[in-house]
Amino acid sequence: MKCWICKRQARGYGHADLRHPVGDARRYPMDWVFCSRRCQQAFHALYGQWRRVQEGYIDKTEVAMIDPSDVERAAMWACLKDFGAAAEAIGFDKPLGAYSEAEALQVIDAIVTGYTEAMVAHHEASKYPPVRGLKDSVSDPFADLEDDLPWEEPESASKAPRKEARR
Repeated sequence: MKCWICKRQARGYGHADLRHPVGDARRYPMDWVFCSRRCQQAFHALYGQWRRVQEGYIDKTEVAMIDPSDVERAAMWACLKDFGAAAEAIGFDKPLGAYSEAEALQVIDAIVTGYTEAMVAHHEASKYPPVRGLKDSVSDPFADLEDDLPWEEPESASKAPRKEARR
């Protein structure tokens, strides 16, 4: 299962909704699992704030945002180059309030695309843990197993003519 917050592999941290009795299936939501205590605490901070808003204890219509992680901060820095390129195409001398709708959407698209690509690049780089003994992490540690399947013959052996045994 994947962590509800960061989508990494969950590692045994979960959530129990104590409003329901022990035998009730609603007490243990299966998809609310986490990879670390940090993600679990982030979820509970957001969930607790949402519950207080829903129950009317807090007069807000939105939930507070958690602090960005180091990966998210790096992605924000990475999208600055795309933002600068979009602003350069529009013109640096034009104030933000004078942007047309198309120009504003062009800047937003550049920022969101740059941020998303940086996050995807980070997660793809950390998709598989490094294998001991190799200098760089491999993209798929099981890619070379196709040739090692014991129930399949290699192509060279299957194309070679077979000699039938005679009695």
